[in-house]
Amino acid sequence: MEEKLKLYGFNNLTKSLSFNIFDICYAKTPREQQDYIKYIDEQYNSDRLTKILSKLTEMIGARILNAAKQDYEPQGASVTLLIAEEAAVAAGKKRPIDSSSVVMHLDKSHVTVHTYPEFHPDTSIATFRVDIDVATCGEITPLKTLDYLIGQFDSDIITMDYRVRGFTRDMRGKKLFMDHHMTSIQDYISDKTLESYDAVDVNLYQSNIFHTRMLIKELDLQNYLFNTDSYELPPKTRLAISTNLRREMIEIFSGKNVY
Repeated sequence: MEEKLKLYGFNNLTKSLSFNIFDICYAKTPREQQDYIKYIDEQYNSDRLTKILSKLTEMIGARILNAAKQDYEPQGASVTLLIAEEAAVAAGKKRPIDSSSVVMHLDKSHVTVHTYPEFHPDTSIATFRVDIDVATCGEITPLKTLDYLIGQFDSDIITMDYRVRGFTRDMRGKKLFMDHHMTSIQDYISDKTLESYDAVDVNLYQSNIFHTRMLIKELDLQNYLFNTDSYELPPKTRLAISTNLRREMIEIFSGKNVY
């Protein structure tokens, strides 16, 4: 087991995870498109998102200080949790927290989620985007939650950014700009999850910046049709829809239009 770092005072490192997923769906008619948006709004409303973020907070060993949530018209939802490292909350004792600690943690530790359902009538393809941002200070890190987050959504395309900022000091006064060994975000994702995706890394090790993009490998058409049975469609239609879905995924994954 790796020896725990002995630090002077509080761990001042800030660790930020930006987790972004896209879920793709084929909805041909205006009614199907509206029904898809309604389904997403019901499935991932602010109450459901709050439960997901609450579980995430529990997994990283933090404590919720405050929560705010909002559902939007015509669609979408947002949730924000202000959190603190559990060890810093009165060390587990039932007594008030020092006001300076409250301000510190409110400023530096939070979890947010925003959803963006959308569709365009000309393409018959609807997309559902989820942005989750986790910023922590101290020893806790959000990386251990990645498998959980991927499993909570139908994640066709995933983009993750992880950054460590600031510095802390050891007992001798030496500055530490990283308190855990890391080579890739993929190191924190299970092999079983990674088997389903093509993954690409772009890392700046000297700056403690890590970036990973993932694209689902296999496309089961039935999973992407809304209120339609794939076997009711002619083979050429199934092929055309699959091609359009894959092109949409590649464009989002690469950040470039494919013509």
